[in-house]
Amino acid sequence: MNKNKLSKKRGMIIIQTMVFSAIVIIIISALSAWAATTIRAGRIAFNREQAFESAEAGIDYYRWHLAHAPTDYQDGTGVVGPYIHSVKDKDGNTIGQFSLDIIAPPIGSTIVKIKSTGSSSFDSSYLRKIESQVAKPSIAKYSVAGNNAFRFGAGTEIFGPIHVNGGIRFDGLAHNLVTSGSTTYTDADSDACTTSNSYAVHTCLSPSDPTSPTPLPPRPDVFETGRLISQPTIDFSGFTTDLALLKIDAQSANGFYRDVAGSGFVGYHIVLKTNDTFDLYKINSWASVGSCSGTSSSWSIGTQTLQGNYVFPTNGIIFIEDHVVVDGQIDGARLTITAADLPVPSSSSGYKNILINNDLSYTNYDGTDSLGLIGQNGIMVGLVSEDDLKIDAALIAQNGKVGRFSYGGTCPLKNRSIISLYGMIASYARYGFAFTNGTGYTTRQITYDANLLYAPPPSFPLTSASYEILSWQEVEN
Repeated sequence: MNKNKLSKKRGMIIIQTMVFSAIVIIIISALSAWAATTIRAGRIAFNREQAFESAEAGIDYYRWHLAHAPTDYQDGTGVVGPYIHSVKDKDGNTIGQFSLDIIAPPIGSTIVKIKSTGSSSFDSSYLRKIESQVAKPSIAKYSVAGNNAFRFGAGTEIFGPIHVNGGIRFDGLAHNLVTSGSTTYTDADSDACTTSNSYAVHTCLSPSDPTSPTPLPPRPDVFETGRLISQPTIDFSGFTTDLALLKIDAQSANGFYRDVAGSGFVGYHIVLKTNDTFDLYKINSWASVGSCSGTSSSWSIGTQTLQGNYVFPTNGIIFIEDHVVVDGQIDGARLTITAADLPVPSSSSGYKNILINNDLSYTNYDGTDSLGLIGQNGIMVGLVSEDDLKIDAALIAQNGKVGRFSYGGTCPLKNRSIISLYGMIASYARYGFAFTNGTGYTTRQITYDANLLYAPPPSFPLTSASYEILSWQEVEN
């Protein structure tokens, strides 16, 4: 082989070697860069996940804190946050931290807002933030709540959940879930389709429900969302403690309190105004019942004497130890008005009522306005009530009922047309604005105010001492 050919062959081998080497170097460099990028991405993902878990730990920690100190919104420090805590692993090594911002509930609400920002100890530049809202549910979680057996007659339409400790006969239309604390009961009405062994939630609308143990059929024409029996009960007797606390709050510098109206008077009249004030009258006498039979008193104002105009109390609590007539309108206010005689009278005849005979209304229906009425006996509508009566409020009758007094005879006011309630009803005894003899309000419309569930009127009775999660979401930093 001549020298020229040998040189050419050697030159080609060198070139090929260099090309392959370059390719190998490029591949190795690419793999090294990919490996470095993967490691870096893994480290970033790890640090971000560690930051997220730290933020979660902050939410869980403050829920635990509220379970042990339900009214502490400053992390036990007594000063404004943020509040910073370390996150440790099982060996006690610090692996992250969270910073908490706590927003206390406004007056009349139980909603606590928790903002938790988490970071990793390995790289604190990566932050994750979670916002959560927790709250205690109030009795206002129901559109209608009751203790004794209830009957909802034909013509009743209710928007919102219903719960009664006793049995329920429902012959109207329920747009939400209807539940009972009982399994079966005796429907005592004379026109009952079933009597003993009636299911605790049943209807007499044709075709009427069977008795137990025959299974209940679905009745979406009556119970649009369904019905349940044997559910947990509501403790109406516990409201006495709530009344005592309301009285204490009303007697403070931030509340409004009045004792019994005194000799020559039968109660008080409160007229709410949209300028955050109210007129207070002492009622001299109830109006005459005339030719009406049934209840001996009209429970409607005869004559009254103005006591003055007062600014709404800053804590929103008005407590009157006498019967109270309430009407008017609020705009941006949150109030709880209670009529009760404490200590509790030895006889139920001493229990106090709240009366509503004229419109009681909100200006805003977005939760800004909130009114709670608590009657030691009942929340009642008297004789001279409006033919088209509107009530915007959450109503509680601790020992009596929410409803209208019964008037009969040749009474021209015994029959009324429409009553519309926006809010909720909690009634110990059977509620009702109409009677089986055809008197009362022909049409009853009850619309649940969903804003009441976690933002009830000030110091309204709660159904649980525990906070429940309303919302949980990650937000951008």
